[in-house]
Amino acid sequence: MAENFITYKEKPLVRCKNEIYYGDMAEAFVVKFTILGEDENGDPNKIKVQLLKSDTALSDKDRIVKETTKSSMFEALDFGFVWLERALKS
Repeated sequence: MAENFITYKEKPLVRCKNEIYYGDMAEAFVVKFTILGEDENGDPNKIKVQLLKSDTALSDKDRIVKETTKSSMFEALDFGFVWLERALKS
């Protein structure tokens, strides 16, 4: 990998404003986390989790494989990790 990114379980995490991408775009799938809400302390309390195909030639709608909303970043990361690992194994 050419750049040094923060990683979670050996996969890169890249943040741009309220969106966080997890995974390697060279692989078939990545996970996108979108922070939809924050509590009074600024901690995310509503996060949309999407398992996406990495193929950017597809429309945004066609790239979505799975989607859910979680109430904590930890729970969202946990779901995203499991979804990504399963998708990459199949």
